[in-house]
Amino acid sequence: MLAASVLWGTTGTAAAHAPAGTSPLAVGAGAMGLGGLLLAVSACPATLRCLRRGEIRVPLVIGVAAVGAYPLAFYTSMHDAGVAVGVSVTIGVSPIFAAMIERMVNGRRLTRGWAIATVLGALGIGIMGMSVRGFGPGHPFIAMGIVLGLAAGAAYATYSWAASRLIAAGESPQGAMGAVFGLAALWLIPLAIATGGPLLRTADSLGIICYLAVGPMLVGYTLFGRGLRTNSASVATTLSLVEPVVAAALSEILLGQRLNGPARIGVALIAVSVLTLTIGSEQNPSISPAQQAPAAVGPTAPLRPHTGIAEA
Repeated sequence: MLAASVLWGTTGTAAAHAPAGTSPLAVGAGAMGLGGLLLAVSACPATLRCLRRGEIRVPLVIGVAAVGAYPLAFYTSMHDAGVAVGVSVTIGVSPIFAAMIERMVNGRRLTRGWAIATVLGALGIGIMGMSVRGFGPGHPFIAMGIVLGLAAGAAYATYSWAASRLIAAGESPQGAMGAVFGLAALWLIPLAIATGGPLLRTADSLGIICYLAVGPMLVGYTLFGRGLRTNSASVATTLSLVEPVVAAALSEILLGQRLNGPARIGVALIAVSVLTLTIGSEQNPSISPAQQAPAAVGPTAPLRPHTGIAEA
C-alpha cells in the first residue's frame, strides 16, 4: 500500500513533463482512458458479466459519467493550482462529498467527526485560496485550480459510490471497476486524441501517458488491493497520506513549485481532516462496510475505501 501511495504521488509531476502546449485535459483523458481500457481487459470476464446486467444500469451510468469528468477536473486542477495543492484539495474533500452522498441516498447519519473534518478541510482549502499571491506568477489560476479540485473530489466520491452499489448488487470489485472505467475509456481516449496534438508527436510524450496508465493506475491498484487483504482500511487511509507528501516533494524538487507558509498550513489541515474521518469511522463499528463512505486516498483509485467499502 505504501508503494501504491508513492506511485499515485508521482502523477502530477509526470503530467507536468508533457510537451509545452499540451492541454491538461489531454493528459488526464489519455491516462485515465488508457488505464481504464487496461483495467477492463485485465478483468475481461468479470467486466462483461457486469455490462450484461440491465438492472444495475443506473449506478453504472452514473459511475461512467463521474469517471469521465474526474480526470479532466483533477489534471487541470494540478496544472492551474500546482501539483501539491491540486492533490491535497482532491484528497481532502472526497470523503466529505462521499459522506454527503451516503446521507442523501442511503440516509446515513452525518457524525460529529464528519462535521469536524469538514470544518478542518474547508479551513485548509480557504487558507490555500487566500494564499494566492504567495504562489507567484507561475500559478495565476490557483483559485480556479482549487475549484476544479473540489469538482474532482466530488466526481471521485460519486464514482466510488456508484462502484460500491455495483458491488453490493453482487459484482466483483474487478468487474465493477472494469465496467465503469472501460466504458468511460470509450470517450476519454477519443478526447485525448482530439486534444492531445503535442502529446502524440514524440515517443517521450507517449511514454508519459503509458506510465500514468500502467504505473499509478494498473500497478497501483493491484498493489493496494493486495495490501487491503492483510491491513485494515484505517491503516490504508493513513498510508495514503504519503501521496500528497510525495506529490509536494517531487513538485518542489523537480518542478520548482514551492508552497508558502500559509499553503503548507492548509495542506496540513486537510491531512488532519482525512485522519479525523478515518478515526471516526473506526470508532463506529455499527456501520457496515457496505454503508461506509470511500475515502479519498489517491487521485486515480476508484474503489479505495474509507473503512472497507471494497477492494480495488
